[in-house]
Amino acid sequence: MLNKAPYQPITADELLEQFHRSRKYSTNLISSLSPEDCQAQSMEDASSAKWHLAHVTWFYEVMLLKPFEEKFAFWNLEFAVLFNSYYNVIGDKHPRSKRGLLTRPSLAEVLLWRKNIEDRVTELLKEKCSSKLLWLIQIGINHEQQHQELLLTDIHHLFSNNSLFPAYVSQSTHGSSTNEPFQWLKGVSGLVDIGYEGDGFHFDNEAPKHSALNQIHSIGNRLVSNAEWLQFMEDDGYQNFQWWLDEGWSWLQAGKISTPLYWSKNDQNHHHRFSLHGKSLLDMHAPVSNISYFEADAFARWASQNVTGFAGARLPTEFEWEAFAKSSSQRSNDIFGKVWQWTTSNYNPYPGYEPWDGAAGEYNGKFMVNQMVLRGSSAYTPTEHSRTTYRNFFATNARWQMTGLRLAKDGI
Repeated sequence: MLNKAPYQPITADELLEQFHRSRKYSTNLISSLSPEDCQAQSMEDASSAKWHLAHVTWFYEVMLLKPFEEKFAFWNLEFAVLFNSYYNVIGDKHPRSKRGLLTRPSLAEVLLWRKNIEDRVTELLKEKCSSKLLWLIQIGINHEQQHQELLLTDIHHLFSNNSLFPAYVSQSTHGSSTNEPFQWLKGVSGLVDIGYEGDGFHFDNEAPKHSALNQIHSIGNRLVSNAEWLQFMEDDGYQNFQWWLDEGWSWLQAGKISTPLYWSKNDQNHHHRFSLHGKSLLDMHAPVSNISYFEADAFARWASQNVTGFAGARLPTEFEWEAFAKSSSQRSNDIFGKVWQWTTSNYNPYPGYEPWDGAAGEYNGKFMVNQMVLRGSSAYTPTEHSRTTYRNFFATNARWQMTGLRLAKDGI
């Protein structure tokens, strides 16, 4: 299945513990949700919570149990179609836009299926401890972690479309705010090492390790805040075409976009933001989030000419960002765990990139077009799923994810 020998950074017992912890975390995420909450799909880009729980279970059944279990049998053969996401090598798929219409199977049956698959994976790992099996379980764990974040972002979007503006949790999951003054830090220039190197898990798009050339540059010590974004809005940033890429301006006009996603004003003209803990007054010191690449780029252009101390501002390249994150002397406390950070880098393969063999080869490589790279992680990302080489990617108009920005500039 792989074009390279699978690595085994941890023991089978440790991997099994990670597997069970990951599966439990997924079901914990729906503990405050009703079956109706888990059923609904708010837009095509999002999926229902039930679908997420089912799809990650499908992954283990099709990718792991089917090739390795001695007396394999599907729990329900029809699920192989219902919960396939984009794996053409596997076969047919239920239309993505109609995932919310899958009232059957019920949430209760999906949870029973999950338990069945968990028990079978556990038994398989105890019986057969091959390097390939360990590798596939690692992929499965990391795949489920990705869907744990997606489940939260999709519930966030779903609840934002409810006039009751319900809270998913009682306290903020956005991360702490900061009023740290902005300053430029000297970036790491010259030839820098980029990409993953080592024995731990990483996706194929993070490799191979290679050299990239960073020109002399500076990078912001912190993320752009809501207060700074409000300045952009109050200066008619959303109404002035000169800050926008042409495609971004067309997107803005077509969608009548005038604020980040989830922002609103009350009758007293106060700005609010809807989050997983409901609607609350905008925290001016928190990092701005739920913005598209178009918005991030427009803000940087505006800030470069209109904010004292921000002259020359632009988005960083992913190589500038990675070198900054790896530099212990310059690492910021908001590299991870607050918002994903847009870069100006197109999502392309690294030199010498090789996708995984078999069905896993469809995981990343085929999406390397018309996407921009984001780095870091968000408040919704599982804590075990962050690293300096991780390459997230979305289309330029995507903003239902927890996406924000850090500024960079040429020179010192």
